Amino acid sequence: MRRFAPRDFELLPESYYNLKPRLKRLPRPPLHPATGEPLSPSDLEPLFPRGFIAHEGSMEREVEIPGPVRSAYSIYRPTPLVRALGLERALDTPAEIYFKFEGVGPMGSHKSNTAIAQAFLAAEEGVTTLTTETGAGQWGSALSHAARPFGLDVRVFMVRCSFRQKPGRKTLMELCGASVVESPSHLTATGRRYFEEDADHPGSLGIAISEAVEMAVEVDDVRYSLGSVLDAVMLHQSVIGQEARRQMEHFGAPPDVVVGCVGGGSNFAGLAFPFVGEMLEGGGRTRFVAVEPELCPTLTRGPLGYDSGDSAGLTPLVYMHSLGRDFVPPPIHAGGLRYHGMAPLVSQLVADGIVEPLALGQEEVFRAGRLFLESEGVLPAPESSHAVAAAIREAERAREEEARRRILLGLSGHGLLDLGAYEAPSAPAFTGRLRRGYSALEDKELPHS
Repeated sequence: MRRFAPRDFELLPESYYNLKPRLKRLPRPPLHPATGEPLSPSDLEPLFPRGFIAHEGSMEREVEIPGPVRSAYSIYRPTPLVRALGLERALDTPAEIYFKFEGVGPMGSHKSNTAIAQAFLAAEEGVTTLTTETGAGQWGSALSHAARPFGLDVRVFMVRCSFRQKPGRKTLMELCGASVVESPSHLTATGRRYFEEDADHPGSLGIAISEAVEMAVEVDDVRYSLGSVLDAVMLHQSVIGQEARRQMEHFGAPPDVVVGCVGGGSNFAGLAFPFVGEMLEGGGRTRFVAVEPELCPTLTRGPLGYDSGDSAGLTPLVYMHSLGRDFVPPPIHAGGLRYHGMAPLVSQLVADGIVEPLALGQEEVFRAGRLFLESEGVLPAPESSHAVAAAIREAERAREEEARRRILLGLSGHGLLDLGAYEAPSAPAFTGRLRRGYSALEDKELPHS
């Protein structure tokens, strides 16, 4: 019985996969925050390197991966695609469960796929410093690590509640040479304003983005770097799904269901978009499930419309599902999913009925993470545990329906720096079910192998 898909270098794509030219309907264009008019590429030049702007607006079906970027990818890509045999046994399900594990990448998450590309494009233009925000710290860590080989400095504004919940992430970023401050900070006008309103403000990704943008536009050789939401980031992350499509061929068939967690949308899009494009062009009945926290229900509760990507209104207005730029979610441990908005492309797919949104509670999510550790030996990041929980729901439904179903989930990062989250009493073990599953199927072939 095959458990691991190949990880040959030839599986690493030579080009990014662009979903936009494959869609029947594109999201509405971003607008200038001052004029309300559609943005031109030159409007973005104070914020982003020109190469990144070109990726953002590209309508080419394939966008070549620059040589130095692909070389950097080759250190850890292709990432593993694994059949979760232990989880299948634990759930006593006829479903086949597969996970694409991005936790083997630098800094332990999928974020390096765009961090490396953005660092290269910035250095190529002569940028000396990148500013950014980070929630739980995965993005800040990835950019800090990616920037070093290209000679760039990094300034990270880390959401205050995560800054204090996850000190290990701050240490990791500083080991890579980054400067890390908690947000709201005293370094920007935006940060000082929130401080004056509430000295104990928990912070939000919207506020941290405002601070990073404000600092970037003040100096000529400084640019801002964003780890999710934008079309260019979805483009860079497409290496995940392209690899997964080819790796699933070794298991005999494509997935019936693709599941990923969503905060800003990049991890889900990276895995799902190549499969979405394949379905749109060639037919098929694949389902796509985007999973978010109940306490930050952007897709399931946020209206679709124009909103600012940051709290101060400095960024372009984008057409997306949003809870409002002033929304400050509770300080849940899945810090990477605490963003008020959603990628326009993901929002469009939800509006078109191609992607199903699902909001899950934190208790169910942490139970799923514990079960995955016990059955597969991998502790997912709290964000990834949302995808695991949804995959478990799908597998249990398959058991009830006695249906064969192939489930592919995106494991966007490991949880080894998030152990404090799993110490909470809301994360009970699933040991009873695990033992029952092992005893029932011990030394037996799984169905539909």
